[in-house]
Amino acid sequence: MTEGIRHSWHLTPREAVALQRELAGLVRQESLAGPVNTVGGVDCAFTAGGRQIIAAAVLMEAGTGQLLARAYAVDSVLMPYVPGLLSFREAPAELAAIGELPRRPDLLLVDGSGVAHPRRLGIASHLGLWLDLPTIGVAKSRLCGTHRAVGRRRRSRVRLVDDGQVIGAVVRTRDDVRPVYVSVGHRVTLDDAVAWTLRLARHYRLPEPIRAADHMAGELKRLL
Repeated sequence: MTEGIRHSWHLTPREAVALQRELAGLVRQESLAGPVNTVGGVDCAFTAGGRQIIAAAVLMEAGTGQLLARAYAVDSVLMPYVPGLLSFREAPAELAAIGELPRRPDLLLVDGSGVAHPRRLGIASHLGLWLDLPTIGVAKSRLCGTHRAVGRRRRSRVRLVDDGQVIGAVVRTRDDVRPVYVSVGHRVTLDDAVAWTLRLARHYRLPEPIRAADHMAGELKRLL
């Protein structure tokens, strides 16, 4: 199993911002290498009071969407909510949940941003660098950047631009349903990211791996 970057998660917000700027230069935007037989999704929820985080990870067969495995982890929250520092709040638990899967996915979809981030290092990129794994960020809301209006039909897309740079795509996954904000996490191109997001959003707004992880995290929150 390959490993990527390593660092302490016990950082102040100022230290975390500096680390993001440093790590952003390591993100690779490149075509997917090798076949994608399995896809993963990861998401999390917080217990009442926000002191603990419940992370859920799923593994699916890429072609059929068959669920192969589910795993979860519960951890203490290390950092309070700070805009732009989501990965320092959620990534440790999500990494633990991914580590409980029987095998790593060939491609990981993350509920959150990749390079569509003010410092170009959202949680999808951070997880991708840590795991040295192809990752895609699929966010439900825009963290930064501007874009033109996107068409109403499925597969409509427009560029998400920040400071003159294309940082992602605004993609309509279902007719007349709010779009999602897709960006490169690590080791994929933006075209790869959009294509896989649409391929895996078969019936709903969100790609199935993220939707399944979100549902699992919600279930666990009610039980724990």
